[in-house]
Amino acid sequence: MEFIKLEKIKDGKYLKNYEITYLNKAGKEKKYEMVSRKDLRDVSDIGRRASGISIVAFHEDRLLLLREFRMSVNKTIFNLCAGMIEDGETAEECIRRELYEETGLSIKKIRTILPPSYAAVGISDTKTYIAIVDAEGEFSDHTSDNEMIQAQFYTREEVEKLLDTEEFSSRSQMIAYFFVQGFC
Repeated sequence: MEFIKLEKIKDGKYLKNYEITYLNKAGKEKKYEMVSRKDLRDVSDIGRRASGISIVAFHEDRLLLLREFRMSVNKTIFNLCAGMIEDGETAEECIRRELYEETGLSIKKIRTILPPSYAAVGISDTKTYIAIVDAEGEFSDHTSDNEMIQAQFYTREEVEKLLDTEEFSSRSQMIAYFFVQGFC
């Protein structure tokens, strides 16, 4: 594949829409639509920087899951605590801020932060870190008026039932499955 040009189509507050013109393997010019959380100057910028964090949090052998309304699917689903890295913020600072904002909890220990991975390669270059942490404290709501989030710790047995009856984001579903299987 040979990239010819990258053109910004729309500049939203959180997402930027781009059209990539490229030559396919048959040598035909094609167009591809994508979104990014970053301002891209040219194709070399695509996927270069992480933009967010997903947090896998535990407390006394229980897994933190959020029930949150997601506008893009028009329903409440189970999800991980997550958010965008602000300008000048480190991954560790973002983890602490997002966990507190969405749950009121604090970090007892950061176990590990995995290298950034792509979140939606079919439509976006969004890369996020996955952090595994131990959390502590009391639940409280510090979210904006635009978010509806209910945070709770769940046992393996509770998560197993949720997997059969509830809808999840893909990352949270994978984490929930591995938690139930005893892998985390």
